[in-house]
Amino acid sequence: MQKKTHIKKGDMVKVLAGEDRTKQGRVLEVDRDRMIAIVEGLNINKKHSKPTTANPQGGIVDKEGPIHLSNLMLIDAKTGEAGRVGRRLNKEGKLERYVKTKKSKA
Repeated sequence: MQKKTHIKKGDMVKVLAGEDRTKQGRVLEVDRDRMIAIVEGLNINKKHSKPTTANPQGGIVDKEGPIHLSNLMLIDAKTGEAGRVGRRLNKEGKLERYVKTKKSKA
């Protein structure tokens, strides 16, 4: 069963814990079953690849690793501040996400 998440593909996020703490990046992929996300340029792992026809040299490739969703916080596109995610109805009556920061009490 897939769970609701506060992070979606394409969001700008800030890492709260781990080696890449306080760094920011764009979400490339979200796995809602495992509750993880792949963030561009963060949690870099070395992957050893065998020579193939596409890559005859082989070698060591840097690849982004997964980060648990609980360690990510959404960044507001307008202010650039990180905060919790809330949901509210907009003027058209559709549910929209917004970032709850210390300044924006909604």
